[in-house]
Amino acid sequence: MNILNYKLYYFLGVGGIGMSALARFFNHYQKQVMGYDKTETALTIQLQVEGINCHYNDDVEGLKSVFKIYNKEDVLIVYTPAIPKELLEFQYFVENNYTVLKRSVVLGEITKQFKTIAIAGTHGKTTTTTLVTHLLKSAGVNCFSFMGGISKNYNTNLLLGDINDKNAYIVVEADEYDRSFLTLHPHIAVITSIDADHLDIYGNAENVKESYFLFAQQINNDGTLIVKKNVDNDLALKNKHIIYSLNLGTEYCAEDITINDAQFSYNIKSPHGAINDVRLGLPGLHNIENSIAAVAIAQNVGIKNEAIKHALRSFSGVKRRFDYRVKTEKVVYIDDYAHHPEELKATISSVKKLYPEKKVTGIFQPHLFSRTRDFIDGFASSLDLLDECILLEIYPAREQKIEGVDSAWLLSKMKLGNKKLMTKQQVLNYFTEITPQVLLTMGAGDIDVLVDPLETILKTKV
Repeated sequence: MNILNYKLYYFLGVGGIGMSALARFFNHYQKQVMGYDKTETALTIQLQVEGINCHYNDDVEGLKSVFKIYNKEDVLIVYTPAIPKELLEFQYFVENNYTVLKRSVVLGEITKQFKTIAIAGTHGKTTTTTLVTHLLKSAGVNCFSFMGGISKNYNTNLLLGDINDKNAYIVVEADEYDRSFLTLHPHIAVITSIDADHLDIYGNAENVKESYFLFAQQINNDGTLIVKKNVDNDLALKNKHIIYSLNLGTEYCAEDITINDAQFSYNIKSPHGAINDVRLGLPGLHNIENSIAAVAIAQNVGIKNEAIKHALRSFSGVKRRFDYRVKTEKVVYIDDYAHHPEELKATISSVKKLYPEKKVTGIFQPHLFSRTRDFIDGFASSLDLLDECILLEIYPAREQKIEGVDSAWLLSKMKLGNKKLMTKQQVLNYFTEITPQVLLTMGAGDIDVLVDPLETILKTKV
């Protein structure tokens, strides 16, 4: 299959972060690209500015006039498993024998012609993918990158290289959802974490581990596998691999970590020589750990230590990943995509270390009824690390409501005294009246619609 041989590429779920990067890829190569999504977002609006026609009604009749000018063999339908199978457009394409492929299969086809660098893990993969991309681009390495977030350095989730260079690298976020990453055969791969998640797909934690074990076996024979210390302990990997950690004395690790003016400084120990006085342009102990994995990749690609150090300092991060929106003496506001108990714990703990004398208020929107149900005690424990917690109702995404699973239940599980349940409008009214010392917004749903209004409100208080 030559994935660039089609004339029309139609995306079901075009507004997803991974889907939109693929849409941009084909649009760049001057293919006709269109797509459906449930709602209009800032990302779909931007896609339309770039020439990608997006619509928001599940409308088969409206599509027929467009599709009739193409032969079926010239049309590729790309879908995300997150879309409901009862979607009329999806059913129409299947019933009428169009070529219908999952997003992960299409990405796998694109990666076949390049040296693939794949970053997997239940947490940390988006930041690590984006950081690796920045390291390579800053060093002048020819690479493509499909990122699972919007890079603040490049203001996009897709970077392009020279498609005719067979030695080019392609950096991809390897998504474990629906076992999507098993379409990849990486030259270099990282596994950052294997905590239980997506139990609606996997059923239990052991099946999650099995999937990551299978992913680890897909590394090329002459390739390099890099895993975090606890991943190595849990998976009992048989193939040769490099081990990294935050500060456990592994082959790659951080040493002499200090905090100065709410910024971490540290040294990185590595088999290719230490990199000293590192200052990452992104806060958080978990991001120091992500940077160690990125450095291991960069050194294995052949990037010099001085170039690595410079790129780490100039890294601006990823939108909605420990994303400073306001940072003054009086008010700090950070927005983060954290939506799993371990991610919440890492984000909140890092903020508490950076601002030990300040009150930390967190606004959290749970994502998915099933995830909230499966990890209710973990969510409660992580949110109890806050000084004040505001909960929004659960964002359902692709799911139907599960009886008895709501944010009031989560609130009742928490031991924290200063906790409350609010609507989005009540949140805006609340922070119009009071001034937080450190504010965190966290979640993977539509909590992002609060970010700009909260930033505007808080900037009037500084």
